[in-house]
Amino acid sequence: MSKWFEQTAEGKLFRFGRQAKEAARAAVCDGYGRDDEDETVDDTVSCYNCRYRRWTARSFTCMRPGRNET
Repeated sequence: MSKWFEQTAEGKLFRFGRQAKEAARAAVCDGYGRDDEDETVDDTVSCYNCRYRRWTARSFTCMRPGRNET
């Protein structure tokens, strides 16, 4: 799918897990939308703080409508 995400049964799963802040920052796409303040990790523009991110046990999936690549 891309160097940042892989297609799994869960959806578009971030390959680098829940603790890779640098990779999450680099993976930010043009569809980024900041999540509610109480749902964000920090003040950084990153996938970890995007409203389309849904946490999984090992990482997160990107739920942005129409998202195919990053």
